[in-house]
Amino acid sequence: MTDRQDKAEAARVRRRWVTMGEVLAVAAVTISGLTLWNSYTERQDVRVEKAGEVAKASVANRTLLLKATADRSAATLDMTPLNAEQSIQSQTIAFPSALGVAAVDTTGDARIEAGWFDDALVRARKSAGLQAETRGDERLPVLLTTRYLAEGVAMTDRAIYDIGYATDTAFLQGTDVRLRGLSLVARVKGDDGVKRVDALWARKAR
Repeated sequence: MTDRQDKAEAARVRRRWVTMGEVLAVAAVTISGLTLWNSYTERQDVRVEKAGEVAKASVANRTLLLKATADRSAATLDMTPLNAEQSIQSQTIAFPSALGVAAVDTTGDARIEAGWFDDALVRARKSAGLQAETRGDERLPVLLTTRYLAEGVAMTDRAIYDIGYATDTAFLQGTDVRLRGLSLVARVKGDDGVKRVDALWARKAR
């Protein structure tokens, strides 16, 4: 092999090494870029996931769930939020139209008193042909509009609840209504809450 051939061969080898070096460099840059992109994507996914968790927690913290406890005489239901961070400011309790009882407003002291509707309920039951004395718990649908604070934000909840109650009769003393508790039926949007309460009562009074 002549010197010229040797030089040409050496030049070709150098070019191959340069080309291989360029390929390796490009591969290294590509891998580095993919690694950075994967890391960025993972961080974004974590941020989105955390944001979703925070949003869900906020919704949960702001959703009102009521707990009702009857007093010893079973004449009053005292209501408190299940979430201790919430604070009830006022309520409006609307009864079925068949009872002929006006809605009742409370402020601060969230409660339902049997005295607000017991006589009307007894008359409505009699008018519907229902027995004066119940063997188990009966249900009276009502519309509760509750204004409360959650995470420092003023909120309003409109929902239909069933008041659990029982009735007793005593000779010459008439019928007594005893309150048992409260259960959520459905949340209400719009202005059809009372109509839905009336429909529920109509079904119960058949």
